[in-house]
Amino acid sequence: MAGSRGRAGAALIGPLTGLFGGSFNPAHGGHRRVTLFAMEALGLDEVWWLVSPGNVLKPAKGMAPLEARLASARAMSRNAPIRATAIERDLGTRFTVDTLRAILRRYPKRRFVWIMGADNLAQFHKWKAWRDIARLMPIAVIARPGYDAVAMASPANAWLRRWRQRPGQFVSGARRSAPALTFLRFDPDGRSASAIRAADPDWANAFRTAGLRDAVTHRLIGRGKS
Repeated sequence: MAGSRGRAGAALIGPLTGLFGGSFNPAHGGHRRVTLFAMEALGLDEVWWLVSPGNVLKPAKGMAPLEARLASARAMSRNAPIRATAIERDLGTRFTVDTLRAILRRYPKRRFVWIMGADNLAQFHKWKAWRDIARLMPIAVIARPGYDAVAMASPANAWLRRWRQRPGQFVSGARRSAPALTFLRFDPDGRSASAIRAADPDWANAFRTAGLRDAVTHRLIGRGKS
């Protein structure tokens, strides 16, 4: 889709890239499935999984090292147009708004879409400068069982409602400007990282991290066990 044209006929520069942030503690098949679904629904060229060094809204207890989480994401994204990256560590950013601003500066020829679950929309108004995030790039929200009602009733959704688009509108022209919001619904996936951790608390030990490189920056990340 790179080089495709928008509603007004002007060429879109560079690939259309989805940004999907999370702890990936660990990455699992549900992450992959929802990402591939979003790619098809939105016509994305690729998706970057932003493996967070640390989520400010989640407790650090039980969080595996970044290298192990990135390794799990690299393994789960294999043979798909998904790139697992720890670019936030490289950028030195902690909050999503700062990460997105830095990515836009570093990759000016790309078009980006922010992808998040309905659980994140429900608390989006608690994020630093959340309105600025909405102004930086279009947002696609993926429905999640048990969160849709609270997401729809959230302060962020009330503010964003005026910019809501159908998925077809979203990819045909609205992606060129923000704010823009679309909701994506698909069959729910019952897999969860918390269930994986409960079943295997030592899951991180199974991943080789020595020589691990970032799929976006290509920098060496892993220096640990082989």
